[in-house]
Amino acid sequence: MKRWSLCVLSVWLVLLLGGCLYPDDQLKQNQVPYKDQIAAVQTAVNQFQTDSGGLLPIKTRDMSTPLYQKYPIDFNKLMPSYMQEPPGTAFESGGVYSYVLINVEKAPTVKVIDVRMADKIRDLTLRLDMYRESNSGYVPFGKVLGKGVFALNYKKLGLDQEPYVESPFTGHNLPLIVNQDGKLFVDYSSDLYAEMKETKEKLQAGQDIRSILMEHSDFVPAYSLPYTIDSKKDEPVFLEK
Repeated sequence: MKRWSLCVLSVWLVLLLGGCLYPDDQLKQNQVPYKDQIAAVQTAVNQFQTDSGGLLPIKTRDMSTPLYQKYPIDFNKLMPSYMQEPPGTAFESGGVYSYVLINVEKAPTVKVIDVRMADKIRDLTLRLDMYRESNSGYVPFGKVLGKGVFALNYKKLGLDQEPYVESPFTGHNLPLIVNQDGKLFVDYSSDLYAEMKETKEKLQAGQDIRSILMEHSDFVPAYSLPYTIDSKKDEPVFLEK
C-alpha cells in the first residue's frame, strides 16, 4: 500500500512539474520581442511572393471581411521552405497575435492583431445576442456617435461599466460601439485624435484616415469602422458611405 502511494505521489509530482514548466517555457517563447518575429515573417512572405510569381501566403476570406482582417497569413504555406514554424507570438503557436498583410496590391506588409480583442468582442456579442433574443431583436442603443453608429446602453446588458478593449497603439481603453445592425466595433477615435496631432500627412475630409495609426506601429486598427476628418473641428469622425 505504501509503495502504491509513493507511485501515485511520484506520478502526481511529474504531472505537476510538467504542467508548471511547460507554460513558463511557452510564455518565454511568446514574450520574445515580436518586432524581430515580424521582420522574419516579412522576409518569408517576400521570398514566397518572389518564388511563386506574385502569389501571397494568405488564407481565403470573403470579400465582405473587414479590411484589416481580410488577409491573414497562412503559415502552412510558408513551412517548411520559408519558416520552420510560426513565430512564438503567433496565435498558431499559442501566442496572442494574428499575423496579417496590408497593402497587398502594392507593397505587402506584415502587421499584427491582438486576438484578445476578438475574445472580448465575442463575449460581448454573445451577451448582446441573448439580450436581443429576449427583447424582440431590439439593440440597446445609447448615444448617437455618427450616422448609424451608437454607443451601447451597457446597463441594459447587465454591465456595470462601459465595455472596452485595450488599445494596441496607446494602451488606453477604447470603447466598444455598435452599428445599426447590431454589430460591434472598436472605437479608435481617441487614438486617431492623438495621432492626428503628430502626423505630418495632410489629411482631407472624405479620406479614410485609419492608416495613420499604422505609420509607427506594427498593429492594425482591427474591428474598426472607417473614419475621416472633420475639417472644421479638426477631429476624427465616422466616415459616412
